Amino acid sequence: MTSTASESTWKLDPAHSNAEFKVKHLMISNVKGKFTGLSGSLTLDEFNIAGSKVEASIDIASVHTGDAQRDGHLKSPDFFDAAQYPTITFKSTAVRRTGDDEYVVTGELTIHGVTKSVDLRVEGGAQGKDPWGNTRLGLSAETKINRKDFGLTWNSALETGGVLVGEEVSISIDAEFIKG
Repeated sequence: MTSTASESTWKLDPAHSNAEFKVKHLMISNVKGKFTGLSGSLTLDEFNIAGSKVEASIDIASVHTGDAQRDGHLKSPDFFDAAQYPTITFKSTAVRRTGDDEYVVTGELTIHGVTKSVDLRVEGGAQGKDPWGNTRLGLSAETKINRKDFGLTWNSALETGGVLVGEEVSISIDAEFIKG
């Protein structure tokens, strides 16, 4: 794609970005986790927001839930199968403004080798200079997915009824980008 005067390229700053998830445990509480191994880029067209694009990748090995045994289980073939599918990827297919500093970014999310279209509700876009002269931009995004849609089907039935791990997963992303 040829760059225009209104288009700028931004690189994700992994030190100031993270992706978090939340899922029901024992049908009574939520377990939260995060991924810190993020990379990605944003092509921002400020005059035609629909022309903007984002691509991101998450390293499964960076999962952290506060419990090493659970993290190992999540990386195993029962869940993400990190040996066979080491990354989660997202590539936008459409961007639309829904309000002041509010957007919906539709894209192809690939988890466990399965690709599905998802909508991310995105807020932000504020820009500022850091002490080293770089221009930075911050965005926050949220969505919900059904993990079974992506082939993450492992579960265990409970004696009292129900299951160990919920199907709906809430995802939130805080991303900081550096221009250039």
